[in-house]
Amino acid sequence: MRKSMQMQNDLAAELGTAVFDVTLDAEDGAPLGNEREHAQMIAELASSSLNQHGRVGARVHPVQHDAFSQDLEIMLGSAGDKLAYIMVPKPESLVDVASACDAIDKTSRALGLQRQIPVHALIETHGALRDVFAICAHPRIESVSFGLMDFVSEHRGAVPSQAMGVQGQFAHPLVMRAKLEIAAAAHASGKTPSHCVVTEFKDRLALSEAARKACQELGYTRMWSIHPDQIRTIVDAFAPHADEIQIAGEILLAAQAANWAPVRHKTRGHETLHDRASYRYFWQILERAHQTGRLQDVTVHTEFFA
Repeated sequence: MRKSMQMQNDLAAELGTAVFDVTLDAEDGAPLGNEREHAQMIAELASSSLNQHGRVGARVHPVQHDAFSQDLEIMLGSAGDKLAYIMVPKPESLVDVASACDAIDKTSRALGLQRQIPVHALIETHGALRDVFAICAHPRIESVSFGLMDFVSEHRGAVPSQAMGVQGQFAHPLVMRAKLEIAAAAHASGKTPSHCVVTEFKDRLALSEAARKACQELGYTRMWSIHPDQIRTIVDAFAPHADEIQIAGEILLAAQAANWAPVRHKTRGHETLHDRASYRYFWQILERAHQTGRLQDVTVHTEFFA
């Protein structure tokens, strides 16, 4: 956890902005019987000087778990003003998500916190996948993530273990159905879809290809790492290419000069026409470039982000 937080700071210093979040794990990361001590450690880390950018969140136990309320009381009590979000794993339905959100808000109010902490949900059960459009539409949800390994395990051996690997997860129909449903539901409500992990953390070529597919083919805008060594590869794969950034900047500067009327642009040797529909797309390219530290054009930065 400390290594990930330090890497967040190091990359921010290099690229000019925090380009990934750190989620401190109180669920699968906590040894049985040490849930309280683990939650206290998370609260201490989130409140420490390592959290320089306010982009550290925490994954608590499932809402049905005995440690769920304890996690909230410890983490919100000690680090409620520092945590970027609370991640809720293994909801079985929209009812579970709503219950978790209500508990987070009730605990926050009881502790006197002056902010509503964003909530992220892990979609990794059959019931959550069934309700994913309603979960994404819930006003307290900021982001949804696909929990690959728990989702495969939910099938009681009917889905082979290869579906948890870097190749199988892009080939098995039930896994691909879940990925596409989650991405579509998130975009329908303007929420952020986050792709699942690649467990083969030493295979950077496979990781890069998986991240490219998640971003360019499946519509995910973020992706989990399972080890700090994966982070830079994922950030690079999700960042727009330099030529995309240049084209987006040129088109939006021309559009701004035309008071957002349609404009012509020579794109890769072809004359193209653009209006407000495509301006939205190119704005999102610039946003991603800004968020991933790739926006180098001073004029574009000054006009749109200064």
